[in-house]
Amino acid sequence: MPIVAIFSAVAPTGAEVARRVAAQLGFSTLDDEALIERAAAAGDLSAEKLRRAMLGSPSVFNKFTHEKERGIARLRAALADLLRPDELVYHGYGTHLVPRSVTHVLKVGVASSLEARAAEVTRDQECSAKAARRQAEQEDAAAREWTRYLFELGPWDRSLYDVFLPAPPMTQDEAVASICTAAANPAVQRTLETDRIMDDFALAGRVNIVLAENGHDVEVACAAGRVTIVINRYVLRLDHLEQELRSLAGAVPGVLEVTTRVGPKFHQPTIYFDLDDEMPSKILLVDDEKDFVHTLSERLQTRNLGSAIAYNGEEALAIIESDEPEVVVLDLQMPGIQGIEVLRRVKKGHPRTEVIILTGHGSDKEAEVAAELGAFAYLRKPVDIKVLSEKMREAYAKLRAARGGGGDPQAPGSRDRSTAPRRRGNDTGGT
Repeated sequence: MPIVAIFSAVAPTGAEVARRVAAQLGFSTLDDEALIERAAAAGDLSAEKLRRAMLGSPSVFNKFTHEKERGIARLRAALADLLRPDELVYHGYGTHLVPRSVTHVLKVGVASSLEARAAEVTRDQECSAKAARRQAEQEDAAAREWTRYLFELGPWDRSLYDVFLPAPPMTQDEAVASICTAAANPAVQRTLETDRIMDDFALAGRVNIVLAENGHDVEVACAAGRVTIVINRYVLRLDHLEQELRSLAGAVPGVLEVTTRVGPKFHQPTIYFDLDDEMPSKILLVDDEKDFVHTLSERLQTRNLGSAIAYNGEEALAIIESDEPEVVVLDLQMPGIQGIEVLRRVKKGHPRTEVIILTGHGSDKEAEVAAELGAFAYLRKPVDIKVLSEKMREAYAKLRAARGGGGDPQAPGSRDRSTAPRRRGNDTGGT
């Protein structure tokens, strides 16, 4: 028997169609939350981080931490395990993680118009038409971001599905009947060959985890234990990268052979950094002087330190709330929320985030206030980059000591060094 995987907008139609298909076929059901729970139990990323990897936008620090790529790798591997049994209906974003080579998984897209989904939300949640439409628009945006990230295609591109059902005009009864009919097609039945393909899917998932945890964002395919790695982002020293990829993938149990090649997007340049275990990987620079802060970011980059940038206190607080940087370098004089108030809020809400004040307009009194509020250091512009780097090193050492050298993986700023993504020197590009 096959597996039916259904992707739809979040509004009730798709979930109800999945439930009715499972009931009619006598299949069990599975959804994204079950997948997230399995992946969280099997790895070192929390359910919250895995949920964000699937359903949310990447962190501003993602180009340094590769958390989205690591999360998706974990989800792929967990999905390969969950899809081992047949007679299953899966509903959710995980549908798009199943490769086309797994032919006994019937991929179904259930699409409905924005207006129809807003009307459903209004009826089921008893909210206003405006709120319902806003929710439907947010669901559409999340779906677009997901499929564009994976395929550079919109969520309703028919090439992504074996069966595509627009509802309306198709009714739920008609959609359920169409899916059940397609599930009976001999082309999607499970065979010994499809079982081998599932083994390859699982092996590719394990390889993907190893590569992602080492900072590599690549495509991985597997056929009969032979792994192909496609490099889609530019690097200068391609031979060195290919050698490392082959070494990492070849060490995964079950891999018989590893081949690497460049893909169609290889021309896209990027920067990769070498991980220094003594330095933070999530650094936020906050300064309204754009030329200064960009120059500072570039100077840090020459020392293999990547950083995100915020131009005002409001933007900084939003980033800190969603992405929890390890070290913040903060100016005091800015439009809107001043640096001292930002410091106050950071240390109240995120006490383990270390804050280094870097200002050109400070005073001894402000330095005293900053120290009382918990600032790690108070520096004046212009700053010697060696001095700033050393303060970052000291701040990160304090943070690590506070959590016992890296004990709690869910603690703010925590990073498990056994699985942390690597950052390479700036002579290479990301993969």
